[in-house]
Amino acid sequence: MREHRERRREHAGCAVLVTSDTRDERTDETGRRAIQLLEEAGHRVHAYKIVGNDREAIKEALRRLLSDERVEVIITSGGTGISSKDQTVEAVMELLEKRLEGFGELFRRLSYEEIGEAAILSRAMAGTVGRKIIFSLPGSRGAVELGLKRIILPALGHMLWEVNR
Repeated sequence: MREHRERRREHAGCAVLVTSDTRDERTDETGRRAIQLLEEAGHRVHAYKIVGNDREAIKEALRRLLSDERVEVIITSGGTGISSKDQTVEAVMELLEKRLEGFGELFRRLSYEEIGEAAILSRAMAGTVGRKIIFSLPGSRGAVELGLKRIILPALGHMLWEVNR
């Protein structure tokens, strides 16, 4: 683990993609909070976009972000529930090369401590496409804070080192 800590990346180029049919840049607290937390941790946010709950629109937005050489990490917010309008997980899964199963498991465990059995409704997940990492979080401000503060930000440097080996 010492080698991993020594070689971990300190800063990353990021993008935030919010999926919602009701939010815009003026009303989107979760996207703004994700950007704030990333920047406070020393990362740079190169892109921020809101798209509707449409699988093809989400995939197209993700493809654009994945093709941006500055972007190494994509944080999605929204569309991870079980309603018929929740399409983010399906869109992301179609693009992933490797899934990080432990991310969703840990997110739900930590979420259970905060919100109880409703945590089981979350399909939060993560994975890689090439040398880039995508994290899909629920659309609530609390979920974004939990995912970023407790899992993503503490582990991101190590994850970036691993995905680039």
